[in-house]
This record gives sequence, structure tokens and C-alpha cells, in this order.
Amino acid sequence: MTLEEHPDLIPGPGEVVVNTRAAGVNYADVCVRWGVYESAKRMVGWPITPGFEFSGIVGNTGPDVTRFKSGDRVFGITFFNGYASQICVPEKQLYTIPDRFSLEEAAGFPAVFMTAYHALFQLVRIPEGASILIHSAGGGVGSALVQLARARGFSITGVVGSPHKVSYVKSLGAHHVIDKSSADLWTIVRSVCPNGYDAVLDANGPETLRGSYTALRATGKLIVYGSHGILPQTSTGRMNYLKAAIGLWKMPRFNPMDLITDNKSVIGFNLSFLFDRDDLLLEGMRSLLDMVEKGQLLPPKITRFDAIDAANAHRLIESGASTGKIVLGF
Repeated sequence: MTLEEHPDLIPGPGEVVVNTRAAGVNYADVCVRWGVYESAKRMVGWPITPGFEFSGIVGNTGPDVTRFKSGDRVFGITFFNGYASQICVPEKQLYTIPDRFSLEEAAGFPAVFMTAYHALFQLVRIPEGASILIHSAGGGVGSALVQLARARGFSITGVVGSPHKVSYVKSLGAHHVIDKSSADLWTIVRSVCPNGYDAVLDANGPETLRGSYTALRATGKLIVYGSHGILPQTSTGRMNYLKAAIGLWKMPRFNPMDLITDNKSVIGFNLSFLFDRDDLLLEGMRSLLDMVEKGQLLPPKITRFDAIDAANAHRLIESGASTGKIVLGF
């Protein structure tokens, strides 16, 4: 990543220029930097500025903008370009920051909470009182999933990869937390829910996908929103193509006839391909902000880096040691 200077942005009709104060960092940003993020390849190309989410103060507004004015505190989503001191987006991609959120908390909210909301409430129907298993429960999406699942009354088992994440996930509302670094994951998974889970949410890839499928009960749903396990889990900053190739080779295949016989489902999604689904994004964000207003959702736990220090923010998220959200401050 390199820092570049560009002219100030000028909004077009229906657009808003925001003076950025914070930008959320997601593992997807690392994948963009490595050149392996599919929507970045397909729709933008390189060079590219990473960043899906941001917060700041409205600067200029273009013609036909009705909801915001100069000086408003806003946060929003963007199809990349979030790591910039100014950003120009359509008005529909902006939201007023809740009073209880700081600028940093707002910047770390939309990507992970919208991913979690889509997984739990828009993608499939999970019955009331369901038992669900959440991998990587201490990370950005994982911690959002735990909060939303608690608000909906699900029975939650969270999986983390290190001891320091256990108390954090419990504080968010998980009923059981498994530290797979010091325990036999699948033995405990079966003991917690012997009849199987109604849903398992897994972004690990070949490391856990087959076990996750086995852990489902009949009519259960395996929801896949990433494959971190095939990517480097160190802070070297470089892509390990050999590990990725081996991971892809080990990736389980699910035969449609087996799915019918087992009465189970496997479904996946990538939030960045939903930017043209205004109906889903608007419904999801309205529901999330209503839950914030009612005190049902806490802001994400924030680790802040100065924007100029984005490389170290990426090193931390690559290492897998972070909890909650990493945010760049401008």
C-alpha cells in the first residue's frame, strides 16, 4: 500500500462527499491487497483503494440530495475506496450516526453487522429458539453474529482460537464458548448440542467445513461467508500461494444428492455482491439501527490505528489475534 495525493472530490447528482474521520478494516481488505478478492478483480481492478466502510462529516452535497447537509455526522458503506480522507458516495449508502456511537465505532459497524444480519435473517430462515454454532466468534463478523443471535433468542455456541477471546465472546451473550487451541473442538461441539445445530456459520474453509456440516441436525444449514483457512495466518504481509492451492484442493465438495438424503443445506454469500440490492441493504440497516436505538446491540470493540499506519492494522488482522473491529483514524 502506498499513500497518494488526489484533488478534492466533487459530488454529482444524488452524491455526498464525506470528510472521512475513520474507516473500518476487514479481512477482505487484506484479500483485496493480495489481489485475490473476486469482486475487486471483476468490478474494479488494480490499482485499488481498499475499504468498505467509513464514518465522517458531510462536506459537499450534489444536486437532489435531501437527507443530509454539510456538517452532519454520517457513516456508510462503499464499494472500495474507504481508506481515503475524502469519499464520494450515493446518498442511499449513508446513514446518520447513532448518538451512542463514536465516529470510530460507527466506521466499524456496517460491514460486519450487515454481513451478520444477512446471514441470520435474510439468507435463510432459522427457527425461533434455534441452536447455532459460530466459528471465529471473537472477530468482527463473529462478534456481530453473537450479538444478533442473542437478540433473537438463539442458543449460541461460539468458537475462538485463543484463550484471551473467551471472556469477550461470553460478554456478548454466547452461552458456550469453545477455545479450540486448548480443547478437542468437535468433541465439545457434540457434547454441547448432541442432537445437532440448526445452523453453523463458518468462514474458515477446509479446516472446519466438513466438521461443521457433520454437526448439523436434519434441516440444518451450513452458512459460508469466507474461507480464511486457505490464506496466510501470519503477519508477513504476503500471500502464500502454496497454502492457498493446498487449501483449495482440500476444500470439501457437497453432492446435491447427499444434501437431499441428509436433509441439510449449504449456502454461501459475499456481501460485496449485494451492493445492487438496495432493498436488502436498506431493510437490514434500518433493522440494525432500530436494534441499536433499543439498546439491543453494543458498538463493536475498537482497536484504532492512525490511517498512515494502515500496514500495521493489516498485520494485526492477518495474525488472527484481534478481537472486535480494527479501525483507521484520519
